[in-house]
Amino acid sequence: MAASVLATSSSLWALPAQAQDGVLRIIVGYPPGGATDRVARIVADKLQASLGSTVIVDNKVGAGGRVAAQFVKNAPANQPVLMLANPAVMVVAPLVVSNLGYDAEQDFVPVSEVNRYVFGVAVSSAVPVREMQHLLAWLKANPAKANIGVPATGSLPHFFALMLGQQAGVEAEAVGYKGSAPLLTDLMGGQVPVAVDTLDTLVQQHQAGKLRLLAVSGDARNAAVPDVPTLKEAGVNLSAAGWNTFFAPKSMPAAQVQRYAAAIHKLMQDPDVHKQFATNYLDPVASTAEQTAKALQAYKKQWVPVIQASGYKP
Repeated sequence: MAASVLATSSSLWALPAQAQDGVLRIIVGYPPGGATDRVARIVADKLQASLGSTVIVDNKVGAGGRVAAQFVKNAPANQPVLMLANPAVMVVAPLVVSNLGYDAEQDFVPVSEVNRYVFGVAVSSAVPVREMQHLLAWLKANPAKANIGVPATGSLPHFFALMLGQQAGVEAEAVGYKGSAPLLTDLMGGQVPVAVDTLDTLVQQHQAGKLRLLAVSGDARNAAVPDVPTLKEAGVNLSAAGWNTFFAPKSMPAAQVQRYAAAIHKLMQDPDVHKQFATNYLDPVASTAEQTAKALQAYKKQWVPVIQASGYKP
């Protein structure tokens, strides 16, 4: 699979039209409409005005974002291209996928982190709990029912669900779905009692009374659901967030990397961008290239032991 993807990527980069234009391509490894894609399009719109040149979002979908990473790895040095990626591609996959087709540390350069997103812990109406401590007690009392739905196996919600089970003193089973939509359907229908997913997928159904959001994983409450406590406020010593970060291929000249990093850092301080991110339940981040690199290392320090301890293999 990796070899065929790389061959395809190389042939695409060889096209004369792509080699000659000055268009900045933002490569996204997920379909249009998803959270990462929405972030890319918000930034692309503002970045185009800032740079004074065309910026397009190019969706290279497949293998949980890894097709995009393989594609960008092979970008020629003269190609204006950035990848917007999340921890699944740059932290999880390098630990669990054989023959990955790229080296997350050696083949890319961090450019700018642009947002973080938190997780929510939700229960179906069939579960007789309304607070996190009650949920932990319920999981411990019903270990056979300690099935926690997550939008995908190998995702951060997957590993966070395992951490939640540890807090309850049970070996929880992370039940992976093919996306948030089927997970929500089963959660609201009572087929799975508990779910961990990104906050944006849970808020509306919580507000509609179709599920109960018990806590959020951030360090502060979210403005969209101010009545929902953080896990730490609820007495659970867990805190976590995901992110979207721009990466450049290692082949890109350092001056060009810094130019893009400075432009993105500036636009991420734009109040209009903040408003658009808030609409999508995302926390904007204005980060320099140096700050982004440090944040990435701190993030790996938090998550690598958790992922390795899980023994997960796709």
